[in-house]
Amino acid sequence: MVLFFTSTVVTPSAVVYMGRDKVENEDLIKYAWPQDVWFHVDKLSSAHVYLRMPEGMSWESIPEPLLTDCAQLVKANSIEGNKKDNITIIYTPADNLKKTGDMAVGQVSFHNDKRRENVIVNRLNKTKTEKQVDHEQERIDRIKAENAVKRAAAIAQKKADAELARAREAEKAARSYDSLFNNEEDDEEQNYAPKKSVRELEEDFM
Repeated sequence: MVLFFTSTVVTPSAVVYMGRDKVENEDLIKYAWPQDVWFHVDKLSSAHVYLRMPEGMSWESIPEPLLTDCAQLVKANSIEGNKKDNITIIYTPADNLKKTGDMAVGQVSFHNDKRRENVIVNRLNKTKTEKQVDHEQERIDRIKAENAVKRAAAIAQKKADAELARAREAEKAARSYDSLFNNEEDDEEQNYAPKKSVRELEEDFM
C-alpha cells in the first residue's frame, strides 16, 4: 500500500507519497516517475518520501515551503530521527537513485539539511489517504499520456507549417498577378497613346 498526502503550500497543490514498508519502498524506487524527487533521513531508518513535482517545476527550484513539507514528513516517519532535534535530510531526483548488491534495502544517498516543525506534519497528516496502486499500469498510462501530448504537438506544428506555406504561396501569387497587371497597363498606354500628325512631327524637328 502507498500513502498519499496533499501539500497545499504551493499552487497548484503537490502530491507527496511514501511506501508503507521496505518492500513497498523497493517498488517505489523501481517505478518512480522521472519527475519525482526522493527524500530520506540521512544515515537513519525512515520512510521513503516522494514528491511528484507539478509540471514546469525542476528539482533544483523546488519552493522552500514544499521542501520543508517533504523534509518534515520524512522526519516524522523516522522512529529514531523523529526523536532528534537536528538531522540531515537527503533528497535527489528519483531517476538518480542508485543501488548496489551490498546496499541495504532502499539505501541511497544525496543530502540537504532541513529542520522539523510539528505544525507542518500535523497539517499534512490531515490530508493523508491510503490507496492500492498498480505501478505498472500507472507507468503505462503515463507513457500513453506523454506520447499523446507529443503527437498533438507534432500535428499542431505540421498544421502551422502548412498554413505558413499556403500564406507564402498566396503572397507569391499576389506579387506575380500585380506584376502581370502592371505590364498590361504599360502595353495599353503604349497602344493607345495619341499619334502626332505629320505637321506636328515636322514642328518637333524645327
